[in-house]
Amino acid sequence: MTSTVESAGTGTLEIPNFPMARASGCPFDPPPELRARQQEGPLTRVRLWDGSTPWLVTRYAEQRALLADPRISADITRPGYPSPAPITGNSIGFILMDDPEHARLRRMVTAPFMIKRVEALRPAVQKIVDDLIDAMLAGPTPVDLVEAFALPVPSLVICELLGVPYSDHDFFQANSKILIKRDAEPEQRAEALGRLTDYLDNLMSEKLAQPKGDLLSGLAERIKAGELTRPEAARMGVLLLIAGHETTANMIALGTLALLQNPDQLALLRDGDDAKLVAGAVEELLRYLNITHNGRRRVALADIEVGDQVIRAGEGLILANDIGNRDPEIFAEPDRLDLTRDARRHVAFGFGVHQCLGQPLARMELQVVYSTLYRRIPTLRLATELERIPFKHDASVYGVYELPVTW
Repeated sequence: MTSTVESAGTGTLEIPNFPMARASGCPFDPPPELRARQQEGPLTRVRLWDGSTPWLVTRYAEQRALLADPRISADITRPGYPSPAPITGNSIGFILMDDPEHARLRRMVTAPFMIKRVEALRPAVQKIVDDLIDAMLAGPTPVDLVEAFALPVPSLVICELLGVPYSDHDFFQANSKILIKRDAEPEQRAEALGRLTDYLDNLMSEKLAQPKGDLLSGLAERIKAGELTRPEAARMGVLLLIAGHETTANMIALGTLALLQNPDQLALLRDGDDAKLVAGAVEELLRYLNITHNGRRRVALADIEVGDQVIRAGEGLILANDIGNRDPEIFAEPDRLDLTRDARRHVAFGFGVHQCLGQPLARMELQVVYSTLYRRIPTLRLATELERIPFKHDASVYGVYELPVTW
């Protein structure tokens, strides 16, 4: 039997499964079904893996309004929360909590990600980027840009910031991949989370005994002061370690691929030396690519009116930032990559109290990468056909598994 639902628009649509599939040959665009739902109205129902039918929010204005609304909750343990997978054990840190607990824990790690502190890291990040490019230029081609460059850049940066040995990168990258894989078995995900939590807890023991100037040592001081428990600190460490390398790594690789497919836009970065253009290019690529393509998940704490529709207390919401950032009411010609566009209003980092803590660091890293890589390797090009590149359709963080390039 076919399920249908009234959307908050002009007609009746079948309830589709979520997440949705991208169109073949259009790896940078959101699924066409999302575009159809957005044109129909700001709200429609979707069906998840467990049979639940939360609301999908497709339009930019409604997404921003709801993300700033205290009547919606990010707490994954609340009934009605539209979880992307079965919940197993503890969640990874404060992003899946509500205030005041969310705010209490988040404040403990805010300082290292403030803009002035991040800007002080720019020379060190520039050296990391230049050293990795030097190594690529000295080696054979073709090379996998993911393994040789995109993944090491943010991994080295977040390891330095947290106080995690980069020599352990194979371990934490492998377990991170399991956690973000959409079809990973619950037991696999729980085991990977357990391994990472144990690893961070062991590091916390070292920081408690011999504190240094890194973020984990700062958390160790909070433990000593009775402001934080060791399990809380370990979970926060897991969250920051995963978020600190996975998202930026995918933006580096996927952004490079998008630019290679748009040579006129690539030329703006390769042939220019305008810091303002580079900063704007980062915002446009964040808007255009939306590597967090699973939607932001929330549950209503009270009845909320959206247009002529009422979201009832206890109903789940998925705020699809990828299609929100392609809303033609906000961004003219939204499916066109335009590095000169003012894209600062995008919701790639979310909005409201739960917006991404690490966005200043991610922006700075991407600015360094996008202003350096194509200038230093001006003949950079794909070493295979676009159709043969393996995209991460099966992961909650979108990107490419590998990107063969040459010059």
